[in-house]
Amino acid sequence: MNATNKSRFIKWKHANLFKNAAVFLVGVFSVITISFNPALAAPCFDNAKSAYHYLLTQETAQSQARTQTRININRATEAELVALNGIGSSKAQAIILYREMFGGFKTVDELTKVKGIGAKTVEKNRQRLSVQD
Repeated sequence: MNATNKSRFIKWKHANLFKNAAVFLVGVFSVITISFNPALAAPCFDNAKSAYHYLLTQETAQSQARTQTRININRATEAELVALNGIGSSKAQAIILYREMFGGFKTVDELTKVKGIGAKTVEKNRQRLSVQD
């Protein structure tokens, strides 16, 4: 990364500092709200077997929702990108920065040009990725 790109990245990071702090606070508030409000917590079960079945059902539904949702990498938010396999917050931010600096992606394979994202990561997520303007 050359000096110009580093400078742009630092400016972008500082510009988004408030947004990142706000997202963090919303997450903390949500956890606190759920932990103190039993109505928002998971339902209670009579036995461990039914609780386990409920958890498996929820996990399967969430997994299917994640795999069926196609993500347009030219418009995806950080939260949407983090839902991909092998993509954390820093890689999601790097994808967004690359997209802003170079005007978007032409193909899904162009994701490999983003530092930290290799061909294996692209292949794991190929079915869920799309490129649209």
